[in-house]
Amino acid sequence: MKHIARKRFGQHFLSDLGIIDAIVREIAPKAGQRMVEIGPGLAALTQPLVERLGHLHVIELDRDLAQRLRSHPQLTVIESDVLKVDFARIRQDWDARANLATEPSAPSGGGKLRVVGNLPYNISTPILFHLLRYVDVIEDQHFMLQKEVVQRMVADPASGDYGRLSVMLQWRYAMENVLAVPPESFDPPPRVDSAVVRMVPLAEPPQVDEELLSELVQVAFSQRRKLLRHTLGRWLEQRQASVVFDVQRRAEEVPVAQYVTLAQQLAATAQEAT
Repeated sequence: MKHIARKRFGQHFLSDLGIIDAIVREIAPKAGQRMVEIGPGLAALTQPLVERLGHLHVIELDRDLAQRLRSHPQLTVIESDVLKVDFARIRQDWDARANLATEPSAPSGGGKLRVVGNLPYNISTPILFHLLRYVDVIEDQHFMLQKEVVQRMVADPASGDYGRLSVMLQWRYAMENVLAVPPESFDPPPRVDSAVVRMVPLAEPPQVDEELLSELVQVAFSQRRKLLRHTLGRWLEQRQASVVFDVQRRAEEVPVAQYVTLAQQLAATAQEAT
């Protein structure tokens, strides 16, 4: 029986074989790699991936789709909201499979996860921030997202797309917009263009208090049309922070590295005060 896309899950199923092939080429899966797919849906991308990998973990919230996927012998199906999934536990599951497996193509212990998926547009940003918690166990990520979201993710400073999402992801990942995907590639077609982004965790990211960085960046972009002295400047005054930071500019004019440095300085001065 044909599955009817459910609006509450933001379901738009990839159907263009040419686009599917292009995505698989960008991901470049290899036998034995530890991969997790978010939102496999009707398995349009799942099947070519698992044919190359040998085994694949999939996360599917839709009960009917999860039941269908369980009939596939090469899939481990996690029926859950992805925002509740512990990716460190998934890696542990892969370790357990590796210890039990005897075939030559079995994944070796200690490998990190590769995460892929066609993310629901209505919760794509919360998913990206959820995965930040598990970045240490992830090798790379390839996601299909709304084109505008990808543009914000990879945006340079002093551009209209540069914002909180840009800063909070770029301090931890190297990112690239690798593929444009038109609406007609889906069934049903969404009302927006899509794109595929590659996200590779930085090997040596700057050490920073993520909560503090998130707070100050949120304050900075809370009124992006105003100079920072009206927002971040007042926030720094309230904290009685003795740091050097130019607040006579707008939030979008500040590079990622300067936001990170400010968070590091604030953490250091707070530690000195105690």
